[in-house]
Amino acid sequence: MDLASLPDFTLPLLAAILAGGMIGFEREWRGRAAGFRTHILVCLASALLMEMAVSQGAWRFDVLEGARIVSDPTRMAHGVLTGIGFLCAGVIFRAGFSIHGLTTAASLWITAAIGLLFGAGLFGLAVTGAALTVVVLLILRLVSLRLPQKSVVDAEVVWRRDATEAEAAVEAALADIDGERRSDRFELIDGGGGVRRTFRLKVAGDAPLKTLAARLRTIEGLTGYRLDPRND
Repeated sequence: MDLASLPDFTLPLLAAILAGGMIGFEREWRGRAAGFRTHILVCLASALLMEMAVSQGAWRFDVLEGARIVSDPTRMAHGVLTGIGFLCAGVIFRAGFSIHGLTTAASLWITAAIGLLFGAGLFGLAVTGAALTVVVLLILRLVSLRLPQKSVVDAEVVWRRDATEAEAAVEAALADIDGERRSDRFELIDGGGGVRRTFRLKVAGDAPLKTLAARLRTIEGLTGYRLDPRND
C-alpha cells in the first residue's frame, strides 16, 4: 500500500464519518453520554480496521516462497464487534428499577457495524443501515411520543426512622398515583437514623408527578425524595 492507494480509501472513510455523525447527532441532541464525536470515532475506527483487514495483501511483511495469503476480514469484524461491547457497557447504568443507556449502547453497536460495512465496500447495505438507524432513533421516537402511554418513574423517598406515620403516608400518596406500584429497596441510612425506600410507578404525563411531589412535601418526618422519569 502506498500514497497512490489513498483515494480508494477516501470514500469509505468519509461515508463512515457522515453516517456516524448522523447517528451521533440524535444522541447528542438528547444529551446522552455518547454523542456526536463518540459515534463518529466508533464508525471511523471500524471502517479503518476493516479497510486494513481487506488490504491484508498490501501489508509490509515477507511472504515465504510458495506461500499463499488468504484474507479473512470476518475475523476483524468479529473482533471489532466484541471490543465495542466494552464501550457499550460504559454507557449502561441502573437507577432503581430502570436500566438506562440501552438505546445509546445499541446505537454505538450498530454504528460500529455500519463502519465495518463501509470499510468492506458494501456501500448500499451501509447507507441503508445508516438511514434505518436514523429513522428508528428519530422518526419512530416522534411517533411513540404521540401514542397514549404511561412512563415509568423511579421514586426514592427518605424519612426519619422515628417518624412512625411517614411510611403509611408515603404508601397512601403513591397508591393514589399508581395502585399497582412496585417496591424495590428497603434501606436503613444515616447510621440508622433514616429509612429509604424506592418504588417503580407508572404515570401518564407530568401532572401526576407534580401532584405527588406536592403531597410528599406535606408528610411529617419526610427528609427527601426523588422522582426520576425513565428516559432512555
